[in-house]
Amino acid sequence: MKYLIVCFFAFSVLGHSQEKSTLFLIGDSTMADKPDPEHNPERGWGQMLPHLLDGAVHIQNHAVNGRSSRSFISEGRWQKVLDAIKPKDYVFIQFGHNDQKHQDSTRYTNPYTQYRYNLERFVNETRHKGAFPILLSSISRRNFNENGVLIDTHGAYPLVTRMVAKDLKVPFIDLQLLTEQMEISHGVEGSKKLHLHFAPGENAHRPDGIEDNTHLSVTGATLVAQMALDEMERQHIKF
Repeated sequence: MKYLIVCFFAFSVLGHSQEKSTLFLIGDSTMADKPDPEHNPERGWGQMLPHLLDGAVHIQNHAVNGRSSRSFISEGRWQKVLDAIKPKDYVFIQFGHNDQKHQDSTRYTNPYTQYRYNLERFVNETRHKGAFPILLSSISRRNFNENGVLIDTHGAYPLVTRMVAKDLKVPFIDLQLLTEQMEISHGVEGSKKLHLHFAPGENAHRPDGIEDNTHLSVTGATLVAQMALDEMERQHIKF
């Protein structure tokens, strides 16, 4: 009987030590899972991670269309994530696109005050649970001017994200820089395939056509997800 108890204890410890970590994603539509992937041409880059990580970590994508750091908290979405976080889990934190919505009092944040405070809250509360936060800047929009120059649309938000990462000593993945380089390397015309550009009748899911330079196609989302993972490897961050 004593032998059985010892064996059961050893098995339990071994099983616990081999338990996979969970990667939680919090952010907006550029990261979020999109419905009906069999027909819908749009993807969030977080939606592609399970295909690239191949089961190395559990993934819970809590990113939601239209959310800012403010509304993600006020709607109780952050609390739901926080309640589920376990020691040695990871949290990808990417906001900014909708924090810019100065015409919407439920979403807008001043980048230097409320936005910064919200990022600090995500980081500190994640660490309090024994998990590892990772900050990411927003992905670039495909916003070329008439001279073929890619123009920034994010203002101070990526800079503040970088500042929080530096001050709190948090890993930082500069997806704005990486996606700017991606857009530029594909060029004004070639970069259209990274996003949603369909003429009327070209895509059954978007029969009226669409020109969306913010959200990603399967190709664009896959490239962004791979860049995020490559940057983690470069920084020696392992799940």
